[in-house]
Amino acid sequence: MPAVTLKAPRLFREACYVGGQWITADNGATIDVDNPATGDIIGRVPSLSQADIQQAIDSAQAGFNEWRQMTAQERADLMLRWLDLMQEHKEDIATLMTLEQGKPLAESRGEVDYAGAFIRWFAEEARRNYGETIPAAKRGQHIVVTRNPVGVTVAITPWNFPAAMITRKAGAALAAGCSMIIKPAEATPFTALALAQLAEEAGIPAGVLNVVTGDAPMIGETLTASPVVRKLSFTGSTAVGRKLMAQCAQNIQKVSLELGGNAPFIVFDDADVDKAVEGAIASKFRNTGQTCVCANRFLVQRGIHDAFVEALSKAMSELVVGDGFDEKANQSCLINKAAVEKVQTHYKDALDKGARHVWGESPNDAKGNYVQPVLITDVSHDSTVCKEETFGPLAAVIPFDTEEEAIALANDTPYGLASYFYARDIHRIWRVADALETGIVSINEGAFSNPAAPFGGVKASGLGREGSRHGMEEYTELKYLCMGGE
Repeated sequence: MPAVTLKAPRLFREACYVGGQWITADNGATIDVDNPATGDIIGRVPSLSQADIQQAIDSAQAGFNEWRQMTAQERADLMLRWLDLMQEHKEDIATLMTLEQGKPLAESRGEVDYAGAFIRWFAEEARRNYGETIPAAKRGQHIVVTRNPVGVTVAITPWNFPAAMITRKAGAALAAGCSMIIKPAEATPFTALALAQLAEEAGIPAGVLNVVTGDAPMIGETLTASPVVRKLSFTGSTAVGRKLMAQCAQNIQKVSLELGGNAPFIVFDDADVDKAVEGAIASKFRNTGQTCVCANRFLVQRGIHDAFVEALSKAMSELVVGDGFDEKANQSCLINKAAVEKVQTHYKDALDKGARHVWGESPNDAKGNYVQPVLITDVSHDSTVCKEETFGPLAAVIPFDTEEEAIALANDTPYGLASYFYARDIHRIWRVADALETGIVSINEGAFSNPAAPFGGVKASGLGREGSRHGMEEYTELKYLCMGGE
């Protein structure tokens, strides 16, 4: 059991959920899960075998055969019951999340709400999975287009949002009439298993929602090799996304990929500095900098540079670093030692290339998995921090002179997930929004996530969209019915 006390201890599951049953690996193999804040082992989950994964595929097919026959309203009602149970057990889910992922408890509570919002949105959308009619070419002929569930689907989810990244996928799949096999990150399986426990209690039929844990490459290969699996949704690195996409090609499985980012945050001379700093804090330091849409590069026009850096330094000084269970903390540990080392490498490389340390402790002084927020400026665009996601609390500022230069710098990356900019001139706002090569553009706003809006990237940041009606369409196939007349 975890070191903390849950109001509902049954939510802490050290078994996988397959076909309505809680199972362990057929060979007894397990994986240790630790608390990144302390390094303590909090529990163990099964390392399932290939045969176990095949069992999950078979169960998901059986679940799909039942689930697809239910009415949209019946599916929606069960999903909303699942949502009610998530809200009822919000504190326990948040506790598990902080325990295994490290984020501040207040953020974990917020994530439970955010995760639930996807369930609510897609439950409502289930009854709006509309088709269409098309004017016929012949007298007496009728043409109808329907949307049908694609079948058994797979979600491979990351550790940084262990609840919301599941419901953003599962909500869409279940609403469309699909079943799903969820493979959570090895670092954060207990949140996923708690959600499965509540789905079972909500009455979602056996096989419709399954959670498996174990060796990621083997599980990915087994799932993509199965002709039964018709769609895969993955959130994670671009390197792994490329591999999964190639594996899906053998069975022509539908693919949604939400991959790496390198978000620019542009501040123009005409921006409201206070609002820009407020947005910078919200964007950069959520989850201690460990989000795929974090501002990774601050591009600041010279006329406002000094004022922005000064204001950002002051705002950063008010951030409180501590254990996720410390209610005063709004910054916590990184997920592991490798994450700490990446921040250290980006920081050193930037200084070696002429950057100036402005505020905060050096990442080299990190204790355990804790890195203090740090601000640097005069960063060269050829620095590693400008080329790769840092995924940590390092704020790197790059001065620029013209709008054209800012756009060129922002787009000089293979990634295109999110971008941010602050400006007041309406003509500039339209020009820049049109020019930025990202799937999401946030204008004068540091937090844009919304279940009703399409989330996804372009270029090496992925394919497809999650959230919104477009997110549910990813789990459907169009069927054209042509009916001849007499």
